[in-house]
Amino acid sequence: MKTQIVRPTLLIGLLFYSVLIGFAQTKRDSGLDGKVEKFLSDHKRDWHDLNVPYEDGKVLHELIVKNNYTLALEIGTSTGHSTIWLAWAMSKTGGKVITIEISERRHKEALKNIAEAGLSDFVDARLGNAHDLVKQLPGPFDFVFSDADKDWYKQYFMDLDPKLKVGGCYTTHNVTDGLADDDFLKYVKTHSKYKTTIDRSSRAGIMISYKTQ
Repeated sequence: MKTQIVRPTLLIGLLFYSVLIGFAQTKRDSGLDGKVEKFLSDHKRDWHDLNVPYEDGKVLHELIVKNNYTLALEIGTSTGHSTIWLAWAMSKTGGKVITIEISERRHKEALKNIAEAGLSDFVDARLGNAHDLVKQLPGPFDFVFSDADKDWYKQYFMDLDPKLKVGGCYTTHNVTDGLADDDFLKYVKTHSKYKTTIDRSSRAGIMISYKTQ
């Protein structure tokens, strides 16, 4: 049986090709990062229509990147501020975010903002009632951000618990500003399958619940 000999010139060529591919990928990623950073900086004071504060967007982004999550669900797109932070994180992990918005006006504005930020490829934006869509989505998800109707928070959580992977993270907005229901907060904080903390980067607050089993 003959042993195949790989010529040194071929090895050098393969190595050079790999370096070029890596360089192109790095350049493409840094270009996108620059575009997103500029968009977020330019519009930092423009988000009012039920959008999250800048500080909370950073928290969501860091949670996804740190844990290498790849399939996120957002309940409540508004005009896309939080979606952009989530999608930016997904561009780094190779994932995608599904986001739901009930208002056609906000949905259309969000699509425009997401496109301007250069992140359309990482977003599946759906127009409809989350009460129905959350039940229909098969999952599984490894990250959830809940920021829609506060009186439905508990139902969203119960609907999504079976669809969230172990090790996944369920985040809830407006938990320190009095908008979230106390019964829901107690339900999650004492849930045997979740370890929960509160991030207070903004006045609104984000409840961060990791699924442990």
